[in-house]
Amino acid sequence: MINKCPGQDDRNIKAEPIRCPDCGYTAEIFTDEIKVKCPKCKGFICRSRLPSCVDWCKAARECIGEEKWKQLKGGK
Repeated sequence: MINKCPGQDDRNIKAEPIRCPDCGYTAEIFTDEIKVKCPKCKGFICRSRLPSCVDWCKAARECIGEEKWKQLKGGK
């Protein structure tokens, strides 16, 4: 039996603004996406780092443990 992460619920995914480095247009990217196509210039907009469940999942702290969670959140 495979256990499902408690945070793998699509209702936890959120949209964020991201600026296109080519044309400056502010597009929308979801927290589980790595890159999106700019609606204005059609270039690709990539995150500066890959998204992690720690960024959006409310269960991440419990799932990976307090110490690892703090490390991934930058000591916050």
